[in-house]
Amino acid sequence: MAQVLNYINGTLQHALSGERLDNIEPATGQIYGSLPQSSDNDVALAFQAAKNAFITWRQTTLEQRSALLARIADLIDENLERLAQAESKDSGKPLSLAKTIDIPRASSNFRFFAHALTQFSSEAHESVGQNTINFTLRHPIGVVGCISPWNLPLYLFTWKIAPALAAGNTVVAKPSELTPVTAHLLAELCQQAGLPAGVLNIVHGTGASAGQAIIAHPEIKAISFTGGTATGAHIAKVAAPMLKKLSLELGGKNPNIIFADCDYPRMLEITLKSSFANQGQICLCGSRIFVERSIYAKFKEDFVSRVTQLRVGPPNHEVDLGAVISKEHRQKILNYIDLAQNQGGLLLCGGNKADVPQHPEGYYLEPTVIEVNDHLCRVNQEEIFGPVVTIMPFDSEAQVIEMANSVPYGLSASLWTSDLDRSMRFGQQLESGIVWVNTWLNRDLRTPFGGVKASGVGREGGFEALRFFTEPKNICISYKP
Repeated sequence: MAQVLNYINGTLQHALSGERLDNIEPATGQIYGSLPQSSDNDVALAFQAAKNAFITWRQTTLEQRSALLARIADLIDENLERLAQAESKDSGKPLSLAKTIDIPRASSNFRFFAHALTQFSSEAHESVGQNTINFTLRHPIGVVGCISPWNLPLYLFTWKIAPALAAGNTVVAKPSELTPVTAHLLAELCQQAGLPAGVLNIVHGTGASAGQAIIAHPEIKAISFTGGTATGAHIAKVAAPMLKKLSLELGGKNPNIIFADCDYPRMLEITLKSSFANQGQICLCGSRIFVERSIYAKFKEDFVSRVTQLRVGPPNHEVDLGAVISKEHRQKILNYIDLAQNQGGLLLCGGNKADVPQHPEGYYLEPTVIEVNDHLCRVNQEEIFGPVVTIMPFDSEAQVIEMANSVPYGLSASLWTSDLDRSMRFGQQLESGIVWVNTWLNRDLRTPFGGVKASGVGREGGFEALRFFTEPKNICISYKP
């Protein structure tokens, strides 16, 4: 039985109330552990530890901070197998995915910001002819809150924590209550690395309890959140009147636009991944596929054939898709599949619970492709967040731009074409924070990450993250010539 604990002031401990939540393994549908149901009292305790630690942490040298973050990265690498096993069991994702993507990226996040903080420089502006020079310093904010989702648990948890710590802040963090185990293991690694007590504090529990206490705490000065758009709107409603800094990375309904002049074999291979990686539970998945009409029939045949060959099964086996996160989430996805057909969509493959004899109670779904004839239908407008994609043809650039931009979201878009001029036109016209041309999920950690419209506010990644987690202060000095 995996027993998760809070990590407050350098120690692992139960919630003050002693209340605990069940942790369910998606692959089997069975309870396999528990975690604290933290409340505002636990968050207050974590905040006080973070506040006390901030006094000294903000004064640590860049070299000391860098060395500690690099040491945590090393420990993640050394514990790759253990962390990947925990991540796969906790989330239902294939073990191979956790080993090659999730855990290595968590290590990369710490290592990247261990180096980035040493390159993050202040600015100076000389007012020529006025005998004046301005220095713009960037100071850490103080105690910040980091709240991460269940789909990429350690990957996105560290994506927030690492830059916050690098910038000199102390942190009160909450992982998803659905996937808490690797955050618990990270706490153990932080102890082993020698991270000072109180610099990082991890409280577990539901969003309504622990999460609400973090966003509502009057002295937690910034919130970095990744999750659903509705939750992001709630956070803004609570935190904005308190004048907290907000970084909200929210939902997506991303278009995948395929022209006839693309590199067809490469496009087909990567479109398969961009549709169903992590059971489609990545905010960057291309869930709306638009194909130029001249190759539409060929694409439909080839794509559906490839999708039907994808293997669904226990995450620790050689499979392409594991289980979705919960029974409730699986039912939500199934409801959307029914809705699509009721609104005239044609089910080309999938659409059902997947039969996995080893774990009949697990939350498995067949990868699903639906042909739609209206880009404004609900399954093309609303985030499903599962192994479901829609396909439809287009006839012109203007038409597909309109279809791609028709949704409330604007996180990412993928474009497949060999026409450089077209790629530049689409890069300008697509309403999204990221545009991938002839690739997908190709990330350079130095670049800004985030969306427009209902996909969020602010940017993460590189110096953008360090700017978010610091406040600029200008010092103006007039001198005698």
